[in-house]
Amino acid sequence: MTTLKLTQIGNSVGVILPKEMLARLKLEKGDSVFVTDAPGGVTLTPYDPALEEQLALGREFMREYRDTFHQLAK
Repeated sequence: MTTLKLTQIGNSVGVILPKEMLARLKLEKGDSVFVTDAPGGVTLTPYDPALEEQLALGREFMREYRDTFHQLAK
């Protein structure tokens, strides 16, 4: 667990992420992060949860119509 302090950034308040955390999350300056509610707090992730949901729906669709796509590919 890492403790981060809130700091004044212009007229806003922000959190400075340590270099090691940025490397672990594969983030660079200018990248976006997503905050979602989680049991007991929040989750900070570089991955868009809405995109993950869309990918899951697409995978389900592809699995359901696998035979049809196979026939169309011939």
